[in-house]
Amino acid sequence: MGELVLAAKVSHVPSLMLSERPDHPLHDARAGAVAALHELGRRARERGVSTFVVFDTHWLSNFGYHINANARHGGSFTSHEAPQMIKDLRYDWPGNTALAEAIASEAESVGLNVMAHRVESLGLEYGTIVPMHYLNQDGWAKVVSVASPLFTSMEESRLLGEATRRAIARSGERVALLASGSLSHRLLPNKKLGPEAWTSIASEFNRQVDLRVLELWQQRRYREFLDMLPDYAVRCNGEGGMADTIMLFAALGWYDFHGAAEQLCDYFPSSGSGQVHVEFHLTA
Repeated sequence: MGELVLAAKVSHVPSLMLSERPDHPLHDARAGAVAALHELGRRARERGVSTFVVFDTHWLSNFGYHINANARHGGSFTSHEAPQMIKDLRYDWPGNTALAEAIASEAESVGLNVMAHRVESLGLEYGTIVPMHYLNQDGWAKVVSVASPLFTSMEESRLLGEATRRAIARSGERVALLASGSLSHRLLPNKKLGPEAWTSIASEFNRQVDLRVLELWQQRRYREFLDMLPDYAVRCNGEGGMADTIMLFAALGWYDFHGAAEQLCDYFPSSGSGQVHVEFHLTA
């Protein structure tokens, strides 16, 4: 039997990587957030994680749910939207074809349109690459990346999250599940993309709602959060419709989840969006 041993909401913003560049004005500005990702990687290794499953809101699909089922993920990545921030970033991690196909099979069994792909030229998006750069840089664990469809519903994303948990249970793997995406995701307009953009929020309303969400998580008031999630995703410009968060909570058991939420770094804005790293502990 497989087991879910770690679950977290994580950021994948490129400013994390800019923070590591000594020649960049943002150098060390994300030190706390970077340290939090390294800590999650340490915890995953300590718990014997064999596979990371990443719900990636930067892999956006117009046509159904997709899973990268390649046996190996490797290449050199340059971001098409921000090549000045992420360019020529090499990655090389084992995949997990069996688990990817098991997730697709479980989802298909409840009527969801899901495809698991073994296509050598299908690379990873930075919603997977950035967190894996910190949690799994030397490729000690396998990686499965799951796309976020643009034209879907909360109900369908719940089905995929539940299917993921069932597939994990019958996989024989020890799995870390990551919801990779922002909290609020209203980005700054082009004319405001100066140096201050990396530390600015685009909407004070969004920031206040983000902070309230973190309070609800810390107080384990998950039912209230889940009931507000459809409005939160719309009114606060949720990245990928907040599909990653929906799938994560579905995999955790939705209303039946009562574990602690541990915020691992300060809430921080990036290009207008709200970001954080939070582990959801699997024991109440």
